[in-house]
Amino acid sequence: MTKIKLCGIQRYEDIDVVNELLPDYIGFVFAKKSKRFISYDMAKSLKKRLDKRVNTVGVFVNESIENIIYLVRNDIIDLIQLHGDEDSEYISKLKNYVNTPVIKAFRIKSKSDINNLYKEGSDFILLDAGAGDGKTLDESILKDFKDDYFLAGGLSPDNIYEKINTLQPFGVDVSSGIETGGKKDADKMRKFVKLVREVENERN
Repeated sequence: MTKIKLCGIQRYEDIDVVNELLPDYIGFVFAKKSKRFISYDMAKSLKKRLDKRVNTVGVFVNESIENIIYLVRNDIIDLIQLHGDEDSEYISKLKNYVNTPVIKAFRIKSKSDINNLYKEGSDFILLDAGAGDGKTLDESILKDFKDDYFLAGGLSPDNIYEKINTLQPFGVDVSSGIETGGKKDADKMRKFVKLVREVENERN
């Protein structure tokens, strides 16, 4: 079953739709430069409202390890997603303090990026075409890539069915593709999740 992550959750009404749909993960963005940034207090409040069957992922860019530890130990996030220059030393140090799965994100622009991919000691990898800019990965780059990965970048209800059928990723990560006017769109969220699950039902 393809894992579903709805990223950039910011509002109580978003959580209400999430609780209806029950994706595997939602993402809280703690990178201050992101338009989807939320405070620790808001994330804590949203987590309290969230169905316990859904895991929260904290999304960071070159964040201090101390801040990530705080969020894990206060039960605000269940997984850690790193989008910056974090290397194996950083991840190793982080794992000395918390026993929390780590997703390391990589920007993939060419075949050489795939060939030189080093997981940095992470538990999962996420492959993206850009940095939250809605660009889609060139499918030919991933053609012979056999490792499990989260697919991100430019996913939407319009292309997710085809992407899963073609690439068969471990998981899919969507943010802007389920928004209208910069806010999460309940109808797009429902349609996206429905399409992912339809692909799976057809396979079984």
